[in-house]
Amino acid sequence: MKWALLILIALFGLAQLWPVERSNPPVTGEFDGPEDVHVVLRESCYDCHSNTTTWPWYSRIAPVSWLVAHDVNHAREHLNFSEWVNLPEDEREELRKEIWEEVDEGAMPLPIYLVLHGDAALDDADRDTLREWATDGPPAIP
Repeated sequence: MKWALLILIALFGLAQLWPVERSNPPVTGEFDGPEDVHVVLRESCYDCHSNTTTWPWYSRIAPVSWLVAHDVNHAREHLNFSEWVNLPEDEREELRKEIWEEVDEGAMPLPIYLVLHGDAALDDADRDTLREWATDGPPAIP
C-alpha cells in the first residue's frame, strides 16, 4: 500500500511537467447583440465560449488542467463569441437557435461547470432573455 501511494504521488508530480496551453487569443469580432443578452452570455458562457476565459487556479494542476483546456478549446471551436460578428448572418441565426436548444435542454452551461461556478447558472429571467433573442420574440400566449 505504501508503494502504491508513493507511485501515485510520483505520477501526480510527473503529470505537472506536461504543460497545457491556456491562452486567450485576441478578440476579433465581439458579440454585437442586445445588451441584456450580452450580459447573460458574459456571465454564463464567456469563460468557455470566448477568448476572454478566466483561467481558474485548478486549470494549472494536472490532470484537471488537461480537461479544462480541452473543454475550453472544444467550446471555442464550436462557438466563440469573440469572433461572433465575423460569422455570416445565416450562421449566427443558426447558432442562436442552437444556443437556445442547448439551454432549454439543460445541457448548457455544463452541469459540471456549475459545480464550481454557481454564479453562471441561468435563472428564469436569463432563460427568457435568451429564448426571446434566439426565437425573435416571446412565446405565443395560448
